[in-house]
Amino acid sequence: MQLSIKVHNRLLDLSSPKVMAIVNITPDSFYTSFGKEDTNDLLNHVQELLNQDADILDIGACSTRPNSTPVDVQEEWNRLAPALQAIRAHFPQAIISVDTFRAEIAERAILAGADIINDVYGGDADQQMWNIIAKYRVPYILTHAQEVETAGEVKDYDYTMSRMLDFFQSRLDALHRMGIADVIIDPGFGFAKTEQQNYTILHNMDIFAVLNTPILAGISRKSMLYKPLGLTPTDVLPATIAANTMALERGANILRVHDVAAAKQAIAIYSLTHKNE
Repeated sequence: MQLSIKVHNRLLDLSSPKVMAIVNITPDSFYTSFGKEDTNDLLNHVQELLNQDADILDIGACSTRPNSTPVDVQEEWNRLAPALQAIRAHFPQAIISVDTFRAEIAERAILAGADIINDVYGGDADQQMWNIIAKYRVPYILTHAQEVETAGEVKDYDYTMSRMLDFFQSRLDALHRMGIADVIIDPGFGFAKTEQQNYTILHNMDIFAVLNTPILAGISRKSMLYKPLGLTPTDVLPATIAANTMALERGANILRVHDVAAAKQAIAIYSLTHKNE
């Protein structure tokens, strides 16, 4: 399996699992977020994430939570630009991912210092996205999320693992033909999937190893955890750790989380039990 990705002139080694810290620059995220006026608070938060050894920062300025209405391109950039520029200026060595499904935002973000593009719609929302990734040769996170218009809604699709494998394999082949070598796949937990489908995917994640590409798991505090427990996102850090540990056992190379220290502890214990493999 590919165990590293090229980030500018350095390699990010994924032979041991890494943590991607969620940094939301939106007023309507389902958990923590920062507004345009909160630059000092944002930088203090990012410093804390880095102090906890976050490996990647994932900045998003357009909510894709269920039943949300995406803001337009200009508003997304108005939110993202000052945050991205401030974080890049204050933390020049940080690896920064930008969570966007728009090619225009992706290009602006790359030129402003973003290292990775995290596209929750796998190129379906904007047909120019892959061209931008190919132009700048940045790592790309390819998410499984069918039906762009309704990806925030639960659908009773046939999410067999074989169909997901076909989805990823065909897109990886297309991306590689365009010269895009550094691709991370994300099963898209919570994107138009029922609770049972989410758990079926989590249980069978190890099947994605045949794709020979890094795997990201983004489960942190999502409804697949808090709804069956009758809780809220605030209450499910223990459930998040449990789900992330299951993802690690099934081959996840990157955990996308709100709680960096907790994820790092989970990885440390997981690594102790697998150090001789």
